[in-house]
Formats: sequence, structure tokens, C-alpha cells
Amino acid sequence: MSRIKRWFNANKGKFDLDGTLKNEAREKMLRRGISHAAIDDYVLRMQEEYDHLKHLDETDPEPWPIYTAYDFFTAEEKQQFNPDGSLKPEYVEAAVKKGTSERWLEEMGRRKKIDVDNYNKVSAKKAEQGINFGEQEMNVRVSASRTYVQRLHQMEVDLRNFEDTDSLPFDKDTSY
Repeated sequence: MSRIKRWFNANKGKFDLDGTLKNEAREKMLRRGISHAAIDDYVLRMQEEYDHLKHLDETDPEPWPIYTAYDFFTAEEKQQFNPDGSLKPEYVEAAVKKGTSERWLEEMGRRKKIDVDNYNKVSAKKAEQGINFGEQEMNVRVSASRTYVQRLHQMEVDLRNFEDTDSLPFDKDTSY
């Protein structure tokens, strides 16, 4: 239910789980001088939005690709480490034969396990908020790997769509 979770996050605790306005929020609006009619209109619009998002979540759920920490390992790291961050036995064996200390290999494994655990914790916390952390991270990587020409083209599209200029990769007055 990521749409509903995002809706709740955006509305900062003003609504109950069924989409109704909390009494405390209504009282706060009244104290701020907002009329009953304006509040009722606001509640009606928000309830319609809530119902629409709930319906979409039930009938057309958003795709939620699952990315693990392993998906973000480099090619070299994938040869060295298992998905849980532990070193692969064949890598350890080859590294020891080449003279790498076992102590250093243990430290490498320890650090990579911490990285994997941190990724999993952040991913789980973000998922509770309706945010797909893995997908966000993958999008960042894909975006960063684009060529200059691709980013310039995307900026032109973003400008046509009136995106915030702070989100553009270049100054909008750049001559191209």
C-alpha cells in the first residue's frame, strides 16, 4: 500500500487509518480561524483522494522491485562476497595463497556484512514509510551512469515539464 503510506506521510498524522480527519487536527484548524465549511470541504477532498489511492492500491498496485545489497556490489565484490556479505571460501583460499592475511580477510568480511546489514535496515525502515529504498538507489546509479548527451536531453524534457530547477543536472541557462 505504498500510495496510502505516502499519503499518510504527506499529511503528517492529521488523519486516522480510515482516512478521516483526526479531532485534534480539526480543532487546530478551528483555532487557526478556518471555518467549519472550509474544513468540511478539505476533508471531503482528502477523503476522495484517500479513497482513490486506496482503490488504486487494491486494483493496480505499484510495482515494487526488490533490490538487495548484493545488487549494488561491484563485479569484483560479487566474485569475493556472498549476498550476505561473507567472503566466498574459494576467494579466501585464493587470497591466502597469494599472501593476503587471514586477519585482513576476516576484516573485509566483517565490514561487508555491516554494509549489508545497514542496507537491509534502511531498506526496511523506508519500506514502512512506503519508500522503495533499493529502487531509489538503483535509479541514482542509472542516472549517474548516463552520458552528458542523455542528461542534457533529459534536462530538456524536465524543463518542458516545469520540473524544479534545483533538480536539473545543469544550469538551465547553459547553452547547448
